[in-house]
Amino acid sequence: MKPRIAIPVPTTTDLAYNQRSWPMYAAAIQQSGGDPVEVPLTLTPTERTALLATTHGVLLTGSPADVNPDLFGAELDPATNPADPAREATDFALLDDAIHHGKPALGICYGVQSMNTWRGGTLVQDLTPLPVNHSAGPTVAIAHTALIAKDSLLGTLVDPAECIVPSAEGIIADQFYRLPINTSHHQAVAQPGDALRIVARCPDDAVIEAIELDPTLADKMFHVEHHETGDPETFHVEHSRFLLGIQWHPERSYDISPTSRNLFDRLVSESARLIPTA
Repeated sequence: MKPRIAIPVPTTTDLAYNQRSWPMYAAAIQQSGGDPVEVPLTLTPTERTALLATTHGVLLTGSPADVNPDLFGAELDPATNPADPAREATDFALLDDAIHHGKPALGICYGVQSMNTWRGGTLVQDLTPLPVNHSAGPTVAIAHTALIAKDSLLGTLVDPAECIVPSAEGIIADQFYRLPINTSHHQAVAQPGDALRIVARCPDDAVIEAIELDPTLADKMFHVEHHETGDPETFHVEHSRFLLGIQWHPERSYDISPTSRNLFDRLVSESARLIPTA
């Protein structure tokens, strides 16, 4: 049995976006040995719970929507795109399920923003005043670089052969990889959510490019409010410490980037651990 990876439909508002983007995520999962499972945004909570019971991991996709700033206590910025409540509810349900059942989860672009908000973090609603163009889009294979902490989960997945030797000596070269990445976003993580830590930034403007579960908190009991029932619950991550969100799009660079392949390979291999043995 292949690991079944739950992948939400990106949006309720743009069918063309779904048709061109979801298959790329699915293809990356398939090439890494997993079985992509589409999660419609129209499912009832009961239907969604039943579907998720058949899955072993989570991949949160990009989206043309923006997370509702009400969810992180901010006023609406004029540059913020309309929210997609069905996508927000689906992401939060998938993440709740992942944590409660020890499933690995990878968030990409909108997915990392959703993941951060789910843990109580905040977002920068618009990056366009900054010097780096973070909205370069899918036609630009390398838009800028990211400094990635070597001592992080993400750092273990970086192929050093892909990296640029940092121009600065000392601490930068010793502690960080400088990885060329693509980019298609105008928002980003501002304050990391509970139990999450920053593990990558753009060196040119300090925009946060990746967050992950803080290993110093991974073995502690979390106390959360279940996003569907509102009931306070405590739980423990028993099976997987793979909770990672990145701002770039590794599904677009799967064929040319070992690091991109490593991300999906690790998600699938972590998910395989949850398949019951005979």
